[in-house]
Amino acid sequence: MSEESPIIHIYTDGGADPNPGKGGWGAVLLHPATGKVKELSGHAPKATNNRMELTAAIKALETLETGCRVKLFTDSQYLRKGITEWLPGWIQRGWKRKGGGEVLNADLWRLVSAQNQRHEIRWEWVKGHAGNTYNERADALATAAIRGRQAAAVAEVSTQEGPSADVEVFLKVSASPSGGAWAAIVRQGDEEEVLSERVDGATANRLDILSAQNVLEGLPTQQSVAIHTGSDYLRNGATQWIHGWQRRGWKTGAGDPVKNAADWRLLIRTLGRRKISWPVIKGQKLPEMKLLEAELKNKMEAKGS
Repeated sequence: MSEESPIIHIYTDGGADPNPGKGGWGAVLLHPATGKVKELSGHAPKATNNRMELTAAIKALETLETGCRVKLFTDSQYLRKGITEWLPGWIQRGWKRKGGGEVLNADLWRLVSAQNQRHEIRWEWVKGHAGNTYNERADALATAAIRGRQAAAVAEVSTQEGPSADVEVFLKVSASPSGGAWAAIVRQGDEEEVLSERVDGATANRLDILSAQNVLEGLPTQQSVAIHTGSDYLRNGATQWIHGWQRRGWKTGAGDPVKNAADWRLLIRTLGRRKISWPVIKGQKLPEMKLLEAELKNKMEAKGS
């Protein structure tokens, strides 16, 4: 494989509900050099978790037109260990297990093996439901496929400019042990408004949610809104983690109650009634963020006077 071959990052996930039962798989392909992102998903009327994990990897790798250097991230130890540890023995024994008998899912393992020969792949394990943005997204795509619906739009991750929104919203918060404040710039065409509020006893994460909720509920539902925020908690929560939280009854992957769940429920309903995009902020260097810093400083000092 040439060192000039493209480097692609792929995140895959798959599952069945029940297991075995209706299956779904999802994959997110990223081209780090260009910032481009591609999403794939599909379903099967009857499958197992393992077959869907394999299918996700196969389908993602098959879409690459030429041989690539790939980092493939999966939360399936079955997939990772199968390709990195067990596969050579299976092939040597004619697709038989050590104790005899056919290798389960051999038809799919053959396809995975073919793609492993076609590309230069590093198979990486990532812990599932641990807040990894693209692993969570692949999970959301797979879950949506199982349920036979389209997954909600992912956060905007390309550095390229997309279509302009009707309203641009810039959000920033400041928190202290005694509480904090949020501030927002709301821009519609040539008109601009600055909003802010002090909230006693609120953490920075809760302020992020409240800032988006308070601004959005004041905007007409028919308008498209671009939300600029430096908060990964707000962006990822609204576009990625929410799928797992809802599926698990508002529990984290570790089984703990989701923090700020009541605020999240309210915000998700508000987001669902609008067309929302989440442009990326590089280092929070937008001039609007500097203006919001000054607004927050005034808000916090006014409380102390």
